[in-house]
Amino acid sequence: MGQRTPLFDLHLALGAKMVDFGGWDMPLHYGSQVEEHHQVRRDCGVFDVSHMHVIDVTGSQAKTWLQYLLANDVERLKDVGQALYSAMLDNDGGVIDDMIVYLTDSGYRLVVNAATGDKDLAWMFVHLNDFDVQLNKRNDLSMLAIQGPHARARIAELVTASRAELIRQLKPFEGREDDRWFIARTGYTGEDGLEIILPSEQAPGFFNDLVGAGISPIGLGARDTLRLEAGMNLYGQDIDEQVTPLVANMAWTIAWEPASRKFIGRAALEAERARGIGSKLVGLVLEERGVLRAHQVVRIAEIGEGEITSGSFSPTLSKSIALARVPMATADRAEVEIRGKWYPVRVVKPAFVRHGKALI
Repeated sequence: MGQRTPLFDLHLALGAKMVDFGGWDMPLHYGSQVEEHHQVRRDCGVFDVSHMHVIDVTGSQAKTWLQYLLANDVERLKDVGQALYSAMLDNDGGVIDDMIVYLTDSGYRLVVNAATGDKDLAWMFVHLNDFDVQLNKRNDLSMLAIQGPHARARIAELVTASRAELIRQLKPFEGREDDRWFIARTGYTGEDGLEIILPSEQAPGFFNDLVGAGISPIGLGARDTLRLEAGMNLYGQDIDEQVTPLVANMAWTIAWEPASRKFIGRAALEAERARGIGSKLVGLVLEERGVLRAHQVVRIAEIGEGEITSGSFSPTLSKSIALARVPMATADRAEVEIRGKWYPVRVVKPAFVRHGKALI
C-alpha cells in the first residue's frame, strides 16, 4: 500500500483506476484518459496533486542560501507572489530535482516533485551549513490543480469574493495567499489555470464542490499526455541526476549573471559549456502509424544515435509524439526503431501544443 492523499476515498467513489506513482496511490484515469485530456484542452479539469511536496524556507539568510542551492537566481523575484522555475543540481551539474519557487511574505515557498521530496530535503539539510535558514515541510497542506482555458473563470464562481478577486488579478507565474489558501497561476499542462495549496482538512470539500459544479476530475494519465504535448520535462524520465540543464532544454533556467554568484553545480556546467554541449532535447513527430515510447532508439543519418525519453499518442494532434535526447548536430529528420523496423520522424522544437493550439 502506498501513501494516500486526503482525496483517496473520493477518487475511489468516482471510479478512478488507482496506480502507484512515486510511492503514492494516485488516480490514473476515471474512465477515459483521452476524454480527460480533451476536457482540459477545451474547458477545464481538476487534478489531485497533493502528492507534491511544499517546503517553506524562512530565516534571515533564506535568499542567500537559495542563491547557492539553485541554478536560477531568486534575486530575480522582486515582488511578493512572483515565482520562478529552477533546477537544483548536484556537484556534477546533474538535476536532483526541478521546482517552482515563490517569494512570500515570510520567505520562500518551494513546490517539489512527489517522488523526490525526501531526497530533496536530505540534500537541502546537508547544504544548510551555517546559514540562518529554517525548512518546514508542510505535511498539513494539500494541492489541487485546476487547468484549462476556462479554469480561472469557473473557479472564481465557486470561491469567496476575496479569492475570486485575487484570481482575477493574478499574473502568469504568480501566487498569493488568501485566508490560508495559496493560489498560483501555474500548471503543468500548457494551458492557463491555477494550482491551489490549501489545508488538507479543506481539500475534500473543495474537490467535491468542483466536481459538483461540473468540473471533471482528471487523472495522471492525461496529466502526462498534456505535459508531453506542452514539451515539459518529467523528472525521472526526461531529467535526472545523469542529465544537466544544458542538454534538457533548461539552459534558460540557469542564471549565469552575476558571474560572482557561486551555486552548486556551476563549475561543472561551465566546464560542460567550454567543452561544447554534445546533445540536446528535441521533439519528434511520427509521420506514419505507430506509437513512440521511452527508450526507443533514434537514428540520425551520418550523425549518430539518440534515445526517446518520453513518448505517447497525442490526443490533440492525433499523432504520436516524443521528447528525445539526440546529438547536437541533428537537423529536421531522423528515424526511430519500433519493433525492429525504422520509421521516419520529423524533428521539431520540444513543444507541440500550447493553449490548445498546435505548434507544429
